Parts: sequence; structure tokens; C-alpha cells
Amino acid sequence: MSPPQRSSTVDAMALAFDEAKAAALRGEVPVGAVVVREGTILASAGNRTLELKDPTAHAEMLALRLACEAIGSERLIGCDLYVTLEPCPMCAAAISFSRIRRLYFGAGDPKGGAVENGVRLYESPTCHHAPEVYGGLRETEAAGLLRDFFRERR
Repeated sequence: MSPPQRSSTVDAMALAFDEAKAAALRGEVPVGAVVVREGTILASAGNRTLELKDPTAHAEMLALRLACEAIGSERLIGCDLYVTLEPCPMCAAAISFSRIRRLYFGAGDPKGGAVENGVRLYESPTCHHAPEVYGGLRETEAAGLLRDFFRERR
């Protein structure tokens, strides 16, 4: 992993898209994620479920793991997560458990999302930590990336 880099919100989401596009080139569902703390990129990843033969190798999970390694803690206090697709229930729970401060995502996911769709995990009374959530960043581009990926496979 390269050393942490300074970044802006725009740069973090751009890097998440780069990770998503790289995932698509590997034949993975094109989702990318980036963890940032105080303007410094701690980690970035794209989906690797097929490559690693691991159903938990979602972009968010991989980025969270790398960020935790980078700071030496299971808590990502003061960190923000940028992801191209609304997180699923597994990833939303991991985001909560890691204490991510803010979640920024691109396209909503009516079928598999768990933040604004589905179980709406952060609205549950049993959720111990809910990040601030900002959806719809570059939403059209994120949805298009996914739509094109699946269209090519049908």
C-alpha cells in the first residue's frame, strides 16, 4: 500500500470511481470505496469477491480493513467513507461498528442497499452508531457504471 495522500472530497470520490472501474476490468461488480481522515486517504479498494473467493470482499469491507491496519485500531473515529454504491447490510453494519463519521455514496441500491433502502440500518434502535449519510454523489455516473457492467454480461 502506498503512503497516505492528502485529498479533497472530489478526489476521494474520483478515486472510488477509479477503484470501481478497476474492479469491472477484473470482472468484479464495479464498486469502489475510499477511507479518508482529515483530508488524507488512508485506504482504497474495489470489489474482489470473485478474485479472493470471499463473499465479504466488498470494496467497503476491504477499505475499512486497510484503514484499520493503517491507523492501528478497529475504530475509524473521525474518518469518512466514500463509496460508489449504497452499502449492503453487511457493509452498513461494518461501517457502524468501525465508527465511520460520514458516509458518502453514489448510486442508491433499491435491491441490496441498507442505508436509504431495505433495512435502513442506521434508523434502527439497535444500531449503536449511525454515521452522517450523504447519498447521490455522482449518482448518474455510478448507476451508469453498474448498468453498463451488467448489460455486457446479459
